[in-house]
Amino acid sequence: MQQSADIQLLNEKVYSESAIIARLMQECGKVIVGQQYMLERLLIGLLAQGHILLEGLPGLAKTLAINTLSKAIEAKFQRIQFTPDLLPADVVGTMIFNPTKNDFTVRKGPIFANFVLADEINRAPAKVQSALLEAMQERQVTIGNESYKLQEPFLVLATQNPIEQEGTYPLPEAQSDRFMLKAKISYPTKADELEIMRLNFGNVGAIPIQPVAKIEDIVKARQTVREVHLSEKIEKYILEIVFATREPAAHNLPKLAPLIAYGGSPRASISLALASKAYAYLQRRGYVLPEDVRAICKDVMRHRIGLTYEAQAENISQEEIIEKILNTVQVP
Repeated sequence: MQQSADIQLLNEKVYSESAIIARLMQECGKVIVGQQYMLERLLIGLLAQGHILLEGLPGLAKTLAINTLSKAIEAKFQRIQFTPDLLPADVVGTMIFNPTKNDFTVRKGPIFANFVLADEINRAPAKVQSALLEAMQERQVTIGNESYKLQEPFLVLATQNPIEQEGTYPLPEAQSDRFMLKAKISYPTKADELEIMRLNFGNVGAIPIQPVAKIEDIVKARQTVREVHLSEKIEKYILEIVFATREPAAHNLPKLAPLIAYGGSPRASISLALASKAYAYLQRRGYVLPEDVRAICKDVMRHRIGLTYEAQAENISQEEIIEKILNTVQVP
């Protein structure tokens, strides 16, 4: 009875606080048309302190979305165009010799921002990609002998182009696993694209984005997201889904065993739980439902499942495997 009352109080708290999310969505909607899915995933990453890997064709407003969101919460935004000749120092910064003082001074790189867009991350070699690892995981950067904490909130949004793979460097599994979500962006509908056309007849830059939230509001919302109730049944449901990617035969999915090279890591379980809490928060609820887990599952798991040569030969995707797991694992 006490737990029920606590959940009710938490539900009221979430409903009251999450009004800020509706204002953010409304403000971003002035410029971003027909990409509700992308905006929701951006907010989930922001609220759950997770980074996002966006895969989509050029021209789908990926850069515009994160830039607009940063303006709406008065946060610092930096864009890094990843190219084959990029160096790690171009991302994190470097030591510069000052001849007048006869010593070295630190020049911080573009990673020192609240929102960092790593555009076409797979265009840069592994050494540059790995320069992001410490920043993403530890929320700090080491330059010379000193480590510098990154300002919160800190969100890396990396994009990669699903076509033109020639001359690209696929992300290693260790780095892919550090992205909480991998979202696949598709084309807008005809009605949305008509609105986009009309919006661009004038000067898009003339559309003012008003700050509707502050960084302190996001930090507070993150704390509340952590408090969102996750029942023991939902916890077990999340574990069953993740373990089914590792041991499909033990979860009544023997046909998937030859298709999966490796399954989700413990980071997948953590990410799925946190992302489900954030998704429930976006729905203005203080508790997680199985539907929340199912809604966000593909985004959390698609880059954490390795396919065997057999699966690739049969053109079976990670999404199909996740769909079969979700249809088989018993819903609480």
